Amino acid sequence: MAAKDTFKAYVLRQENKKTTQGIEDLTVDDLPKNDVLVAVDYSSLNYKDGMAIAGVGKIVREFPMVPGIDLAGTVLESSSPLYHAGDKVVLTGWSVGERYWGGYTQKACVKSQWLVPLPEGMDTKKTMMIGTAGFTAMLCVMTLEEAGITPDKGPVLVTGAAGGVGSVACAILGKLGYNITALTAPGQESTHDYLRSLGVKEIIGGPEWGEMPRPLETQKWTGAVDTVGSKVLARVLAEMDYLGCVANCGLAGGADLPTTVMPFILRGVSLRGVDSVMCPIERRKLAWKRLAVDLPDKALESINPKALAFSDLPAAAADLMAGKVRGRLLVDVNK
Repeated sequence: MAAKDTFKAYVLRQENKKTTQGIEDLTVDDLPKNDVLVAVDYSSLNYKDGMAIAGVGKIVREFPMVPGIDLAGTVLESSSPLYHAGDKVVLTGWSVGERYWGGYTQKACVKSQWLVPLPEGMDTKKTMMIGTAGFTAMLCVMTLEEAGITPDKGPVLVTGAAGGVGSVACAILGKLGYNITALTAPGQESTHDYLRSLGVKEIIGGPEWGEMPRPLETQKWTGAVDTVGSKVLARVLAEMDYLGCVANCGLAGGADLPTTVMPFILRGVSLRGVDSVMCPIERRKLAWKRLAVDLPDKALESINPKALAFSDLPAAAADLMAGKVRGRLLVDVNK
């Protein structure tokens, strides 16, 4: 690819502490100097991306920044022995889109150790329909399995079930035969049929989920995937069965955890953190192989029904931050 050839990218810039954003024409010379050049097909809009575009929190560490915490595409050039021109690859995490230029671009120059080869049964569109949120969901399911939480043990709760991580977690758990209960926020009644189509058996909510639980509540769940944190996670822990496990990966409701040691010392409950950003490469490869098998295509189509263009990002980010988005949001960087 000639250095003078231009391509489109969505760029955040900052001047006098004011952030601007828009679609720009770049060349390869504008990109960071890494060992693999990728022609990007797709990215996706995740919660962190929404925060970056909406200017919420301190997601972006350096400016100018191309946001987008994941991408999938085809290797154009590589000075690494790990990849060659024509290889299909996916990238999630590693602070891409936060500290390093991310996926909202038609060309990306990235580090080879950030990449994962596409597993059999996957293409670049499907991987980004799954994206960071779906990859994280798979890591959560693997974490529950490793804690001995099998379908025959009892109900599994998914909080924030209509969101990106929650939707994919429900679809995977449903395929694997788990009895799933979904927790949704008030005003999300329109998502109930959608969640049932993913395999959810019961849907719950109510004012108690915004209140402090007692140290121990009635035992209800053998396992849980939590994307919310704060009081919701405190109640989930208080309601866990003996030797139950909670896989926590999010803080949509807050970063605090107002709980006690009671679930841990009296019921043997375990709380396991799930991180997708710095996840080791071999575990990444396993998770993507599992996603190719354990996430039904039909469910994925309903989780991610359409693709966004760069011009759609500001409005879509605002909707995501306002809790108006269900499922996943695919970004077609060539649209």
